[in-house]
Amino acid sequence: MAKNKNTVVTADGYHVPVLLKESVDGMNIQANDVCVDVTFGGGGHSREILSRLGSDGHLYVFDQDEDAIHNITDDKRQTFIRSNFCFLKTFLKYHNVTEVNSVLADLGVSSHHFDDSERGFSFRFEEGDLDMRMNQKSNLTAAKILNEYAEEDIANVLYLYGELKPSRQIAAVIARQRKEKPFEKVKDLLAILTPYAKGVKEKKILAQAFQALRIEVNQEMQTLKDMLTQALSVLVPGGRLSVITYHSLEDRLVKNFFKTGNFEGEVDKDFYGNINTPFVLVNNRVITPSPEEQDANPRSRSAKLRIAEKK
Repeated sequence: MAKNKNTVVTADGYHVPVLLKESVDGMNIQANDVCVDVTFGGGGHSREILSRLGSDGHLYVFDQDEDAIHNITDDKRQTFIRSNFCFLKTFLKYHNVTEVNSVLADLGVSSHHFDDSERGFSFRFEEGDLDMRMNQKSNLTAAKILNEYAEEDIANVLYLYGELKPSRQIAAVIARQRKEKPFEKVKDLLAILTPYAKGVKEKKILAQAFQALRIEVNQEMQTLKDMLTQALSVLVPGGRLSVITYHSLEDRLVKNFFKTGNFEGEVDKDFYGNINTPFVLVNNRVITPSPEEQDANPRSRSAKLRIAEKK
């Protein structure tokens, strides 16, 4: 959904909540719980959480995107915090909260972002700026990465976060091209990627490249680690962490953290051979959208839900 700067973004056009029932069911909400939704977005998951809380329950919601403010509902049981979720513990402490009963994270990029032609998240809009910032106050943009990062660092970003095999060749072309003309628009990047994105895998390769830049712009891997670590810290024993991921890099971090308590997946066992982990897995097998949900919302197809309970 393209918009101008004066458009009010509504929840209906913002994001269709993925795995809504499954993810909120996984939080095991009781009427008087204190819950957190660290990815407020269009507010779909938050509204479902509020529907299950009683008058004395409370929901804290986080979102760093200023557009999300338009989706806040007038409910005294909800507190909106405009911040990256990597500051989860700090802002909860600011609100005199040291313990919570459950945390939900829907890590997917909102449909609103992909459909906003001005912000550069999608390769569909060639005239869009190479921006990709979730937080518009941040100084790092996709254009800045392409124009200022060392060639080797660009190659690493494309390989590590986009899993692009020709990352070094692409980075070399980028380094040459920016000497003639700085990267500004989506079409500037597409001109570089097109020779590597032919045939049946064209869209996949473009998506991988844009994903890599978006992850680097928003430091998504590090902020995810920070959030998960802090969520574990503030959860009460028996508290639940419900996380929806959309690509293998995110899912691997969540899976390792739930299973082993660290992000490398290094297993530490006690004297009896039991794995030392701060969690009990609620779902041993990953939960994915039903065929019906995938048909109704194609962007849900890559979603994976993992739920864990703090020991």
